Amino acid sequence: MKDRVREAVFNVLGPAVAGKHVVDLFAGTGALGLEALSRGASHALFIEVHHPTAVLLRTNIADLGVAEVAEVVVGNVFLRARWQSKLSQLPWLVFCSPPYAFYVERAAEMLDLIGWLWGAAPPESLFVVESDDRFDLEQLPDVGSWDVRTYSPAVIAIGARSSGAAASQ
Repeated sequence: MKDRVREAVFNVLGPAVAGKHVVDLFAGTGALGLEALSRGASHALFIEVHHPTAVLLRTNIADLGVAEVAEVVVGNVFLRARWQSKLSQLPWLVFCSPPYAFYVERAAEMLDLIGWLWGAAPPESLFVVESDDRFDLEQLPDVGSWDVRTYSPAVIAIGARSSGAAASQ
């Protein structure tokens, strides 16, 4: 996620980040989860498949002094068995920011992953899904309850798992 888009997303989320358990799928360098921690999230679970990037992520976590509230799982995000037991009962803040091509090349897996997380999420959980215009947002769970914003080429959908209501900050 580009810096300007990340800033806009956090402006929309506002104080709702505080106390959340972050699930940073496709974490990369961890920019999203680390930003959430800096804004009061209670814990962050980072999932990254690329080993050298995961090493950099761990370095970023150590440099920022948040190792006690951050956990990195190195592995394929689609293999939920490797990380689902690490999810908290606290409300989640899920960041789903994969390579955009995944929404085309791995569409069924992406929809399954998002749908499973949506169904498993505790009340008051928030979701941020980043895609481009090739992904049909009408396929998201509880369609119509997502706040959709375009920051070309990115399309951001923000959803709240509480009573089906969308994030409205």
